[in-house]
Formats: sequence, C-alpha cells, structure tokens
Amino acid sequence: MAETKKGEEKPKGPLGKLKDHMDDKEEQLAILSTFVRLGILVWSGGILTLNYVTIPGWEQDKIDPTFIASVFTGVTATFGIQAGGKKKNGDGGGANISKKDMEMLIEKATQAAPTQTIKLEVPAVKITS
Repeated sequence: MAETKKGEEKPKGPLGKLKDHMDDKEEQLAILSTFVRLGILVWSGGILTLNYVTIPGWEQDKIDPTFIASVFTGVTATFGIQAGGKKKNGDGGGANISKKDMEMLIEKATQAAPTQTIKLEVPAVKITS
C-alpha cells in the first residue's frame, strides 16, 4: 500500500474538482437542481418509451401515460424546450409573434385597409320589480 506524502495531494475525482471550483452555495444548488431535473427527465422519458415499445419476452403493462407525459413536458419546459402541437387551422408557421411585431402588423393593417365606424344607439333599459 502506497502512502501519500504530506506535501502531495491525492488525485481528486470529478466531483472533488467541481467542488473546488465552486465555492458559492447557490451555484452548487443550481447544479444539483439541474442534475435532479435531468434525472426526472430521463425517468419520465424512459417510462413513456416503455409504454409504447414492445420488448420481446417481456410482458408489457398498459398504463395511462397522462401524468408521466405532463411531468415530462413540465421538466422539458424548465430547460426552455416547448413541445409543438398540431395547429387547428392547418398551417404550421407564425405561432411565435412578439407583442411588438403584432402591434406593428396591426398598425400597417389599419393604414392599408379602409375603416368603417359603426355607432349603435341602444334605448335605455328600464328594470321594474
């Protein structure tokens, strides 16, 4: 058994090196949070995959994947990933328009299109008991 000398440090693993470079507790918690989210992402993705994949020689139990899918999409949203759904009107583009772009489009539309003002006069409503 080899003994380490007093002046020499024994080699550190990846976690030891990571701990030396991060003295801030908040940064350590942020990295721990990322690893927990990755673990949940792998777990939920694995469960969803096993629900749809048939493995020969292994009996598959059918489960309702609704909860697992919501966990999966929730965790992916924390990483900034959003699932694209099917559009109701059939077109696939133009879903992400900023408020500034929308205001500019409305302004251009009002300048180009003719306007019509409609005035409605409603008689007074009288409530009696």
